[in-house]
Amino acid sequence: MKKISLTTQGLTLFVVLLFILSASSCSKRKSGEQPLMDSTYIVQYMSAEPRFKDELYWGKLFYKERAYELAWFKGHELVPQAEAFIDELSRAGEDGLDPKDYQLVDFEKLFKEFKGIKRDLEKRDSLELEIDAALTASYLNWSSDYYRGLLGPSEARKADWDIKLNKMNLSNTLTKFLNEDVKDDVDFRPNHPEYANLKKALANFREVQKAGGWPKIPANAAVREGQSSPVVPLLKTRLSSFLGKDSTVIKDKSEVFSSDLKAALKKFQETSGLTATGSLNAETIRFMNIPVEDRMRQIIINMERWRWIPESFGSDYLIVNIPEFKLRVYEQGKEAMNMKVIVGKELHSTPIFNDKMEHIVLAPYWNIPPGILKDEIVPAVTANPGYLAARDMEVITSDGTVVDPGSVDWSAAGTSGFKYTVRRRPGPNNDLGNVKFIFPNSRNIYLHDTPADQLFNASKRDFSHGCVRVEKPIDLAVYLLRDVQGWNKSKIMDQIATGEEKYVPLKAKLPVYLVYFTASADADGHVRFFDDVYDHDKKLKSLYFSKL
Repeated sequence: MKKISLTTQGLTLFVVLLFILSASSCSKRKSGEQPLMDSTYIVQYMSAEPRFKDELYWGKLFYKERAYELAWFKGHELVPQAEAFIDELSRAGEDGLDPKDYQLVDFEKLFKEFKGIKRDLEKRDSLELEIDAALTASYLNWSSDYYRGLLGPSEARKADWDIKLNKMNLSNTLTKFLNEDVKDDVDFRPNHPEYANLKKALANFREVQKAGGWPKIPANAAVREGQSSPVVPLLKTRLSSFLGKDSTVIKDKSEVFSSDLKAALKKFQETSGLTATGSLNAETIRFMNIPVEDRMRQIIINMERWRWIPESFGSDYLIVNIPEFKLRVYEQGKEAMNMKVIVGKELHSTPIFNDKMEHIVLAPYWNIPPGILKDEIVPAVTANPGYLAARDMEVITSDGTVVDPGSVDWSAAGTSGFKYTVRRRPGPNNDLGNVKFIFPNSRNIYLHDTPADQLFNASKRDFSHGCVRVEKPIDLAVYLLRDVQGWNKSKIMDQIATGEEKYVPLKAKLPVYLVYFTASADADGHVRFFDDVYDHDKKLKSLYFSKL
């Protein structure tokens, strides 16, 4: 929590001075008119408090766009949104934020003082200016963290997040809020429903925390289907946050490890990225015994990640959640398809970023990346001159001419001084399989097929050198080319069968997001957690909670 704030005495003196500055403009108004905000007043008011000063740009823009009319008063009365906003500030903790960071002004005192004014119109105008500036500054201070993230862009990058950050216009957000009909219940809506779902999960977990947390499953616990065991009640209690308290499995008071409980445990394992056996094992017990406080912190940092996401994905997009090993395609905002993926191993982690898919490549060549060429291919070629031919690889010049590997000086391989490309020809053994999905980027990351289909059976699928292997590449290609004339499934398969590389442009570029969320929840707040495969959570927790 940031401790810097104006003292009550200092703020009172400061406001008096500001009012004197604006008095000349106020004196020109008729006595019954609402005062106007003075541009100098709002600049000096917000500049006096460091947290307000950070949002000065939005404060100046907000009043300029409304011709300096006061925002929080109508007919010398506070609008209902004022009380609704103050109430929201008191609940900032529900969003993993610290209310004290936003309660920098004593609004209870200001409102009481304003209500007590009788005939002193000059004092009334002075307080209206002060209250209006204070509410606007407080809203901008809070909304910057709530809608765009507690951490700034440089801190997000330190947390290995390179997706285009949310640049939400806070002036427009405030205007929209003030124009809402309070009778319809003012709602501080997050940009994404996934955020709201995690917020419900956080509230659920706080209830678990208040009740003393969940029981610890003994490290050596083992139970068979049909067997009675004291572990069973512990297991049911632990699964209640996943299944819901109203689940018939949870309500059953029997200590027998039933088939229904086994199925529930298997579902828990499956959705958590664990080996789904339906039996207690060391991996599952470790996962279940992570303290509720740690899980709450995990939920909070994932809520922060959702604040960083652009205000809208758009109606059509493709998203890969790296820790979940899952790809989803959305059309008109609804999920059209999903599939398993394989991502980079820890030493070759898949980066977090976004771009736009432009082409699909059928029967692709695999151009060996510089790192793999230097570390893996060159040593093999040096030891065995026939290595490339045995693996259906070739060496070409910049104009595509195939050259004899024996004539190549391999000392510069993997550097900018190497004038050749080593590639594997299209075919069943090609590392990219039959299809490659290109969204041009400086990292040389793309989606592709793989001949190693058996790896999709693993629960933890971090096996690649950084690119993303997809489980159902043909289905994905058919879907993405559905609007491209002539490219149905039959044509796609015929092209692949020729063994000749073919670039097919998409009809429209498709936004692609490679994201990193280790917690996900449904609309009821039932949450799933995924392993922090690259230790990004650890770094983000350090950055985030040092701010509170």
